[in-house]
Amino acid sequence: MKFSTVKLYPEPRSAHEDLPPMAKQYLQQAYETLHAPDAAAMVAGSAVDAMLKARGLIDGSLYQRIDEALNQNILTKNMADWAHEVRLGSNRPRHADASGPHVTADEAQQSVNFAEALGNFLFVLTARIERGIEAATKKA
Repeated sequence: MKFSTVKLYPEPRSAHEDLPPMAKQYLQQAYETLHAPDAAAMVAGSAVDAMLKARGLIDGSLYQRIDEALNQNILTKNMADWAHEVRLGSNRPRHADASGPHVTADEAQQSVNFAEALGNFLFVLTARIERGIEAATKKA
């Protein structure tokens, strides 16, 4: 007897097509590594970094880029605070911190959720608005 998969529940998550390629790849890896929280947290932090770089913030450290995104009103204060938490969470396993090097599954999920939300805010929503304006202009 041969079995085949018809549909998976829940459906696998996919990084949105409107994300910049590097950020999209990191976010997809974050989704795919949630079973390994340290890995998911590290690539979620990389996704955030790639998103800020795609917005032109390339100088300095990720810490400095987050602060500059706040200064340029790309991020709100709360978003910047959460971005710093994601950055710190991704640093713990990457640097093998002596005390608390590992992130929990919940911490990793929160990091991935933030990276996804940031991508939606910075790129997906913007692209949808631009497509909506273009469609409305063509009708007029």
